[in-house]
Amino acid sequence: MASKDEKNLAQVIDKIAKMDEPERSLMQRVHEVILIAVPSLKPRIWYGMPAYAQSASTPALVTLRNDERVNLALTEKVTLRPAGGSDGALMPAAWYFDSIDETTEQRITEIVRSAVF
Repeated sequence: MASKDEKNLAQVIDKIAKMDEPERSLMQRVHEVILIAVPSLKPRIWYGMPAYAQSASTPALVTLRNDERVNLALTEKVTLRPAGGSDGALMPAAWYFDSIDETTEQRITEIVRSAVF
């Protein structure tokens, strides 16, 4: 019998697999980058989106959304910090992208790690 974590992971993989290209490949790669960045995160569906949490029973910290563009977002459960500089008190919490390269993968890794640690 599959564990809750295994069932949740299967649901996320299935959700991504049902997407159209090129978003499917993009979402699959971001999913992989997130799990490499913080292997302890548990994927699951959160409000209809692939999401990642500390455990199967805790709120999601990071979500992946595929609407008009792919969106990586931090949830309200993450400690957000003002950006400073020209962004002043604004707190970065979401990033849109339509392709992925090494620089983007590195930034996603930083974002996900900052949400967890």
